[in-house]
Amino acid sequence: MRKEYAGAGEVAETLAYVDETLRHYRKQEAAWWLEERNRVEDLVAPVLELCVLADIIARAHLIAEGCHKHKGEWRRAREHSA
Repeated sequence: MRKEYAGAGEVAETLAYVDETLRHYRKQEAAWWLEERNRVEDLVAPVLELCVLADIIARAHLIAEGCHKHKGEWRRAREHSA
């Protein structure tokens, strides 16, 4: 933290008060944003888990239907002639 000399007297005291007040509100705002971020993360976590589970189910279904991944794309297995 850097200190700046603002002189003495009423003006300096007023500046010090304003500076301290701003510092206090910035600290409160930072705490609020941290709480808000944590709240949103708590709300999002079940949705992310659901997405992972849906992906697992979709992959299992595609594999069960005979599909495979080729260069990142799902494709149906080729029919082999006998």
